[in-house]
Amino acid sequence: MRILWLLLTLLPLVYSNFLNNTENLLWGAYRPNLYFGLRPRLPQSLMTGLVWFGTQNYQSIAKARHACDQGDGLDSYTWTHFDPRQGGVQVLQDSQNNVEITTELLKVPGGSHGGSWVARIKGTPINPMYPSRISTIFYLGLEGLGGLDMVTDESENGIDGPVEFSGTTPDLGDFTIRIVDAPDNEAVTTGPHSEAFEERLGKTHLVGLRLPPGQIWTAKDHIIQSIVDRASPIAEKYRANEQPPDPSFILQLPDDILTASNLFAAQKSFDGEFQFDIFFESASANQTFDASTIDQGIAAIVASFDNRFEETFPIPSSYPANDITRLESFSKAITSNLFGGIGYFYGTSIVDKGFAYEWDQDDDIDDEDDGQSGARLTEPRALLTATPSRSFFPRGFYWDEGFHLLHIGAWDTGLSLEILKDWIKLIDINGWVAREQILGEEARSRVPAQFQTQVPTFANPPTLTMAVTAIIKQFNAAHDGPSAADLGMDYEMVGQVPLAGIPESSTALDRAAVQSVLRDMYKPLKRHYEWFRRTQRGQIKQYGRRARSRTEGYRWRGRSEAHVLTSGMDDYPRGPPHAGELHLDLISWMGFFTRTMKDFAQFIDEEEDAASFAEIEWAIINNIDDLHWDQESEMYCDVGIDSDDESTHICHAGYVSLFPFMLSLLPPDSPHLGPILDMLRDPEQLWSEYGIRSLSKSHPEFGQGENYWKGPIWVQINYMVLGALHNTYAREEGPFQERARDMYDELRRNVVNNVFKEYQRTGYVWEQYDALTGEGRRRFVFYLQSLTSGADRSYCSHPFTGWTSLITLILAEKY
Repeated sequence: MRILWLLLTLLPLVYSNFLNNTENLLWGAYRPNLYFGLRPRLPQSLMTGLVWFGTQNYQSIAKARHACDQGDGLDSYTWTHFDPRQGGVQVLQDSQNNVEITTELLKVPGGSHGGSWVARIKGTPINPMYPSRISTIFYLGLEGLGGLDMVTDESENGIDGPVEFSGTTPDLGDFTIRIVDAPDNEAVTTGPHSEAFEERLGKTHLVGLRLPPGQIWTAKDHIIQSIVDRASPIAEKYRANEQPPDPSFILQLPDDILTASNLFAAQKSFDGEFQFDIFFESASANQTFDASTIDQGIAAIVASFDNRFEETFPIPSSYPANDITRLESFSKAITSNLFGGIGYFYGTSIVDKGFAYEWDQDDDIDDEDDGQSGARLTEPRALLTATPSRSFFPRGFYWDEGFHLLHIGAWDTGLSLEILKDWIKLIDINGWVAREQILGEEARSRVPAQFQTQVPTFANPPTLTMAVTAIIKQFNAAHDGPSAADLGMDYEMVGQVPLAGIPESSTALDRAAVQSVLRDMYKPLKRHYEWFRRTQRGQIKQYGRRARSRTEGYRWRGRSEAHVLTSGMDDYPRGPPHAGELHLDLISWMGFFTRTMKDFAQFIDEEEDAASFAEIEWAIINNIDDLHWDQESEMYCDVGIDSDDESTHICHAGYVSLFPFMLSLLPPDSPHLGPILDMLRDPEQLWSEYGIRSLSKSHPEFGQGENYWKGPIWVQINYMVLGALHNTYAREEGPFQERARDMYDELRRNVVNNVFKEYQRTGYVWEQYDALTGEGRRRFVFYLQSLTSGADRSYCSHPFTGWTSLITLILAEKY
């Protein structure tokens, strides 16, 4: 009966992702900066985390694992299956401590406070021929209103059996948390001096601490310090002994519980395989769980995930059967890691309204200013967002998020909309959104000081509009043909995952209902669009420039001498900074943004706006040709100012040159398309057997300096190239249609094969791939110097399951 109840409870969630059903998104692994950390989408509430270290020696506690850190040297950490509404399975390979730890999360709906959840932590030796002695600490801390108490009676020598806590908050109501051991766990019980510690061996040890407001995120430091404070005087007694006690006898929490504690930690030490479960039971749900709950529930999640994945992201049968199996496993893992990298952040950010580089200072931007200058903290804000890298970039990035949402939205449109809504809420009265969302002290602790401050005249590629385009496209595709009712089908089964926000119905999707979901986003997004046109406008009338439109030219504000961080392509070659320069990638993004706003306005019946956007789109497309096409080099280029104070093209063959093509702003019969395809396909320039390079191999700066965007291959840009080929130039009639088809097939194969090869070789997907060898890598020296006191060394960012996970969409040919 319990199995049937659980299956009936869980499996309908696969096809019930409506906007009104956000209760199953309250709880989640929303602390992606931790190897395993749970919290609800609430500004101040309950937070949990897992810490572990080896007890094979006394030094390993100094390397206790908690926050994802490349310095930990884990072999890999991968969600093999994960659905944000249901839960999933993560595997952490820690060969330094000879343990493979599996974390399982099962979310169970019910009640009026976001449901309950069950987590299982289990470990097994990687090499059974060697010892695997692990100490785990699971903690729970409470920020804000409410309280936590330990229900289990305290004992100075630890608890033998389950440990139970109770709590209450205004948003979660009453709840209990139980930590229960599996029956076969074993602890180290023999060794030198074991008789002196006999009463404490094999038990759960605890500590209850009072942390100041806003400091629960520092829990690990306080917990480890309490172990060290207890262990130091005990260890001192045995300093002269040739055989000291086993570390697990001494490295224990003190079993002291302070009055009014808001942080509790429960420690268990194991010898060999282990397992324990954590049960969070919401009182309003009136449900009680045991080990069988997660046994059956995880099996149900894995089965439903596998079935749905095959339907949503199918791998073409053109691959050999054996390759399909391996590619599918790989694709599931990187998709799950993207989902497992979704985090909830809340806190202040740092903004400096008065900062400007000298070449930006003369701009007349009429945004409201309170007359104060200098960096200041904002009011706290909340954001649900996918993160590019759990270890290196555990926060929200504007230009990454649009690509994240393409992947997330293909699986769960409702979740994509929830994330998009949070970003749109960040749009201020002037229409600005910070390109990095560094919210709160925990987020700032992972960012060098000089990168923490955001400036309200600095932009980033407006990729959030990709998510809007995808939603409209999904709706239109669902209505291209007979309705579900016409076919006698249940609404919920149409298109794997229905558009979110529509009342459950057995009829076809209702346009008015979809409009009501999107309409609330339109005004702030339009304000954001107008902010771009106002603050990033470039000069056209000056310097003798001739263009059909006298208004549509753009340049990135906030660039430095060597970097244009605002463009997203930081060290890509540009001309010298000048108030008169114009940037090809930005005018192309504005063309795409305008086209999106036109489609958006048409969709919600704002016909007057749609007509206005159509005129601007046409003007931008004309000016891309008039201002940025260089006939001599036969490519699109940036525009700069030379030493004679005259306008000149700044041509660097690479990603920037491709933007009008990548964003499908060129018609299929454009005379400029042929030279672009020539440059794209030339192995001495951009083409490689691993993907499209960011800078021409023949360019004098190829591979030089930081070499971040000076050659390395980026998956999200290759995705854009493939999307343009697949959706436009290989599909629509034109003189290059057949060539575009051939290039698409070969490029897709090259990108997929290389990312998969490197995943098999290293266990990770990477931020970028070497332009000559295809090896996964990341080199960003000037950023790294901030983290390493000026040390000039390379650093490889992994796992990078942000936009690199687009490889799943490339495999399934979803553009």
